Amino acid sequence: MDLVPRITRAQSMDILSSQSNLAGYKSVITASEIFKKSFPMMMTAAGTIPPAKVLILGAGVAGLQAIATAKRLGAVVFAFDVRPDVKEQVESLGANFVEVENTNQNSESSGGYATEMDENYKKKQNEKIHQTIKKADIVIATALIPGKKSPVLITNSMVKDMKSGSVIIDLASIAGGNCELTKHGETVITDNIVTIVGPINILNSISYDATQLYARNVWSYLQILLTKENENLSINIHSDDEIIKTSLLTIQGKIVKKI
Repeated sequence: MDLVPRITRAQSMDILSSQSNLAGYKSVITASEIFKKSFPMMMTAAGTIPPAKVLILGAGVAGLQAIATAKRLGAVVFAFDVRPDVKEQVESLGANFVEVENTNQNSESSGGYATEMDENYKKKQNEKIHQTIKKADIVIATALIPGKKSPVLITNSMVKDMKSGSVIIDLASIAGGNCELTKHGETVITDNIVTIVGPINILNSISYDATQLYARNVWSYLQILLTKENENLSINIHSDDEIIKTSLLTIQGKIVKKI
């Protein structure tokens, strides 16, 4: 299912989007449970509590949902992405876009995913993220490049400069992690009391909705395979159909695509 092309006709079959949407939401909720402070600003007779500052790395489906969730909880949100075109989406959700100047390289693939950037850009990127992460209370890392190791956006030196009690939820841990210190399936607490979570499957804790959406994705896919004749359903594999052609792995015992 993750080979289904990202085209308009296949939107209802896009499991990456449906599951990432929930993962982005749950990552913020998980961070809020670990974080020992309030998310929204609170003005009381005993004093004012400042709002939490949340940095989202990657403004794809998971990142955008993380932005929306953090804003609903009352946080001040910053978001970074290598694709300048997502700035409007980020700002429409009320977040501040952390922009790195890029004049030479295409930052988006034909499938709408971020691409790997050159060394010159990475240097500017590290400087910008380092500046921003120093004032962040929570970081949600979602940057993945299909088929490749996830880019390291948070270095050891950046973590050392984070505030004590800060939290990093690294949704990219399955592909190596966006944080240099992430360990997939583990929670790491650094010397300066920064908690780094590399969840194995964050959707386990929201399994009902994840299953409902996945089932609808699969059912939508089956619609292009099933033909109804005289109350009987039969499977017809139209190998010239763009969706089937891209996602077909085997047919009649033969492997037609290796992944």
